[in-house]
Amino acid sequence: MAKYNITEKKEKEAAYRSLVSPKLMDEMKEKILNIIVMQKKYKDKDYSAKKLAEDLGTNTRYISAVVNVRFHMNYTSFVNKFRIEEAMAILIDRRYQDLRMEEVSDMVGFANRQSFYASFYKLLRMTPREYRRQQLEQHPAEKVKKPKKKK
Repeated sequence: MAKYNITEKKEKEAAYRSLVSPKLMDEMKEKILNIIVMQKKYKDKDYSAKKLAEDLGTNTRYISAVVNVRFHMNYTSFVNKFRIEEAMAILIDRRYQDLRMEEVSDMVGFANRQSFYASFYKLLRMTPREYRRQQLEQHPAEKVKKPKKKK
């Protein structure tokens, strides 16, 4: 059995993908990036493809088509990619070294630790804990001298 039960998906041809014009796809791609990345909606656990479609005045089929064609992944994988990228930054930031994985998971928008671990492993082929340990070993902090106390 594969770790975290990850299986490779086969690429399916969806007829509706070809119905969206390339110009409209490019426009929607920019709007999707603006909302998901620039407005950081990926951090919102409840921000679904349906809510994105409502915000863009379209339907989830168009959202799905654009994300599939322009980003080569489904909506969930697309959103999780940004969550994982932010988690990677948090995990190696020494200001956050005392955070538990549940706290990191929550900060970047995952509903639970299990989905965080599964998404992280799917993208990087290692757990968040392994990633943190590996990065901190490769870049050890310089020892900071504590100021001497005055008597």
